[in-house]
Amino acid sequence: MTAYDVVKSHYDANDRGDMEGMLAVLAPDVRWTEMEGFPCAGTYIGPDAVFENVFKRLGEEYGGTYKAEVDVLIDGGDTVVGLGYYSGTYQATGKSFRCRVAHVWRVEGDKVVGFEQFTDTLLVARARDSY
Repeated sequence: MTAYDVVKSHYDANDRGDMEGMLAVLAPDVRWTEMEGFPCAGTYIGPDAVFENVFKRLGEEYGGTYKAEVDVLIDGGDTVVGLGYYSGTYQATGKSFRCRVAHVWRVEGDKVVGFEQFTDTLLVARARDSY
């Protein structure tokens, strides 16, 4: 399985709403970084920490409306880049957002060992009524 295939399987699982499949490709010591200014900002180590601090939190705060839709996947060998959009409606304010996103994945063997997110945090903050 190539790095591209590993990352694509994560996004395919995301599209199906398959959390187990999304987490299955993560190495036990994956370093997952959500960028500063994003609601889940920080670096989380391991699939459990990613689930608790990112996926579960976004699911709760956005009432199931949060979506990550990737429309371009760039194969760079052991590094794969996904480009797409985030969208959702923040439950506390009822405000929606849509913003562009880039994900940079590092893969070793058949597991993701690193993930870094880049997005327009201001658009997300506006929906959360921060500005």
